[in-house]
Amino acid sequence: MMSANYISTLMLSSSLRSSITNNQAALSKASKEATTGRFADVGLELGATTGGDLTLRADMSFADQLVDTNGLVSGRLAVTQDRITQLSKTATDFLKDLIAARSTDGGGRIILPPASSNLQDLIGALNVSYNGSNLFSGINTQNTPITAYTAGSASKNRVDADFLATFGFSQSSASVSSITPAQMQTFLDTTFDAEFASPAWNTNWSSATDQVMQSRISTTEVADTSVSANQTGFRKLAEAYTMMADLGNANLDQATFQVVVDKAIGLVGNAITDLATLGGNIGTIQQRITSATDKLKTQQDILNNQIVGMEQVDPAEASVRVNALQTQIQTALALTSQLQKISLINYL
Repeated sequence: MMSANYISTLMLSSSLRSSITNNQAALSKASKEATTGRFADVGLELGATTGGDLTLRADMSFADQLVDTNGLVSGRLAVTQDRITQLSKTATDFLKDLIAARSTDGGGRIILPPASSNLQDLIGALNVSYNGSNLFSGINTQNTPITAYTAGSASKNRVDADFLATFGFSQSSASVSSITPAQMQTFLDTTFDAEFASPAWNTNWSSATDQVMQSRISTTEVADTSVSANQTGFRKLAEAYTMMADLGNANLDQATFQVVVDKAIGLVGNAITDLATLGGNIGTIQQRITSATDKLKTQQDILNNQIVGMEQVDPAEASVRVNALQTQIQTALALTSQLQKISLINYL
């Protein structure tokens, strides 16, 4: 018995459907490569060199993260620097007021409003936030660093208690006029000074940490990128403003008032120097961040060129493949349609 060799329409249809499916998959790949200019499946195309490509992409991602982080850090430091500049200017103006008030009748009443206002401004400046993060809180960025100096606050309660314990009456008492220069000098240099030093400062005024935020600004550099409200310059300003605003200066004897003013002049003068140093340090960090970011962007360009060199596909060649595959699919679909119309009944 002889076997017959034949090709059925079913075989032809199955072959065409398989061809269409394969070409559609290839078309999807070619279309993606023509659009992106990059291998659709980098791992498949690069084979053994895929590891090198992944390393380059990891380095690129790290550089991208550092550039983004430096942008945020630069924003924080710009606001911090602005507040320090503002506080320094206010302190300089206040120093002039102190010198003028020292030998003026009623100097205590004259200096009271700016002292009170400056104290509130200082607290407000140190409590500033940026993107939801408190800038002067050290590493406790979710905590507002400085408590308000108002009736009932821990800081005011301590000043009131110290004054009462030392002199036997409150700041609003008429007896304030009986305080001698020597008594006031001792109070200022001991009990009052202690309220602005640790541990009292950290208990009654500040919840900030001495430790500040650190940020990686390049692949090799880490920098301090915040300032703590516990810096001595801020404490000196708080002490000077408080003593001029809340030690009953309006009723003090002139000689005793001059003791308070002289103490405040010394504190404010030293604070201005401290703030200038602090501002200079921040400026140095800002310059380091700018330099680091510039180097990172250069590194990004180099890495990107290396990655493109490994993954790049010729878009023109991919477009030619797209067109060829589309033609093949259209031809196969047309043939399939013709085969479906073939029926044995047409030949009977």
